[in-house]
Amino acid sequence: MAKDYYEILGVNKNASMEEIKKAYKRLAKKYHPDLNKEEDASEKFKEINEAASTLGDDRKRAQYDRFGTASEGFGPGNAGFDFSDFSGFDFDDIFDRFFSGSFGFNFGKRKSRGADLRYDLEVTLEEAASGTKKHLLMQRRENCEKCSGKGAEKSSDIERCDSCSGTGYERRTQRTPFGLFSTTTTCSKCRGRKEYIKKPCRECGGEGKKEKSRKIEIKIPAGVDTGNRLKIPEEGDAGQDSAKGDLYIVIHVQPHKNFERDGNDIYTETDIDFVTAALGGETEIPTLDGKAILKIPAGTQSATTFVMQDRGMPDLKTGRKGDENVKVNVTVPKKLTKKQKQLLKEFTQAREKGFGLF
Repeated sequence: MAKDYYEILGVNKNASMEEIKKAYKRLAKKYHPDLNKEEDASEKFKEINEAASTLGDDRKRAQYDRFGTASEGFGPGNAGFDFSDFSGFDFDDIFDRFFSGSFGFNFGKRKSRGADLRYDLEVTLEEAASGTKKHLLMQRRENCEKCSGKGAEKSSDIERCDSCSGTGYERRTQRTPFGLFSTTTTCSKCRGRKEYIKKPCRECGGEGKKEKSRKIEIKIPAGVDTGNRLKIPEEGDAGQDSAKGDLYIVIHVQPHKNFERDGNDIYTETDIDFVTAALGGETEIPTLDGKAILKIPAGTQSATTFVMQDRGMPDLKTGRKGDENVKVNVTVPKKLTKKQKQLLKEFTQAREKGFGLF
């Protein structure tokens, strides 16, 4: 044999199709030219494709085992796949699509999931602090009730697509410096469904899906912040074989009139009169769960910040609460009575004589 395809993929001659699939996925990820910039990566990638295209097909594999070659032009560089654009996709999802039977492999049918949906939800800071439940009215695509998602008036109106031979994909081959690489697009006739509908359902027009409203209840955990995403499995659009996508709830916490948030800590300000600041006392301040009394020690200066422990936001993972930071501002009265003025004058005179210095 000119090349040992088993050795190239790192499997033995009795390897199962599943073992060949796993070996190919691992090596293709490692040596794809867009991901591996070593000089020999492209050549290695072609070699891996060549081995997988032969060993992944029972008939070609049997001929290779017997004669040391796979006929029908499957020589070096002739049965590659186009993996040139991986941005934004999941490797496992892409490989599962390519190993669904469209490329000579036959590792079983894979369901086509419906689209994921996004819902932007606003909550108050109090709701984010305590957690809450919300009822949402969602619009999503569900199976047509009349045709049960098949898209046809009756089952006999569905035939295997002759344009793509029931694969759901159309394949085009082009020559590149690395050999012949194939690009794959969804079949234009069956739109990837692998079947062709002769007489579409009148209710859904052959789509098999209809837009419907759905009311759902979701639980918002305590501690969420703007930008957090909650995943609700299988609440997205219905896909082929009724495989639903997921719903993602994106949280937006509304600005608060009293508090500023920084992580799990919150910040607020309150005014106290100069007598309370000088003599000490108490003042009522807002918190996330009602009112609280803050003790002011004598001689408190303006812009002093007091920390109230465990009065902030709970941590989303641990539940431990942050702190509430209270900045006090000492206010000066704009108008005074005659008696108040006289008392302040007496206070000033006493200070000048050395009493009540501060």
